Amino acid sequence: MRSSKPILLLEDDTVDAMTVKRALKDLKVANQLVRAGNGEEALVYLGDENNLKPCVILLDLNMPKMNGIEFLKVIKADENLKRIPAIVLTTSKDDQDRLQSYQLSIAGFIVKPVDYIKFVEAMKIIDLYWTLSELPNTEQDNTNVNLRTDSSSRV
Repeated sequence: MRSSKPILLLEDDTVDAMTVKRALKDLKVANQLVRAGNGEEALVYLGDENNLKPCVILLDLNMPKMNGIEFLKVIKADENLKRIPAIVLTTSKDDQDRLQSYQLSIAGFIVKPVDYIKFVEAMKIIDLYWTLSELPNTEQDNTNVNLRTDSSSRV
């Protein structure tokens, strides 16, 4: 991913967060990975003007305190945050979760594969998609989400 902006990961499970970090490292994605254990922690991060806004948000749905759907409702109602692309990365196969997520303008919904090789493939697809995507570049929201810094390792 070719942006210097961080990736915000909302994930309460330490093992799952380590798996995401490992997969991004294996794919040579050099963006800083910022982890929040729930939606409330993520909102604190996003509300701090000293922090760079992320180029993309990866979020789990099933988290304590403020789950992924509740978090999406807040950021999609906020003029300063609503254009940050969000991808649901969850174990939930519930159609209602998928429907609610897309109604809240997510960029994608991926069920986390249990197998690490398949998980890396899913992360590779996310990386490739955001590397190839052309999003508007405005003064208010400069979230160019081309995340890879090492173009020689593209798929």
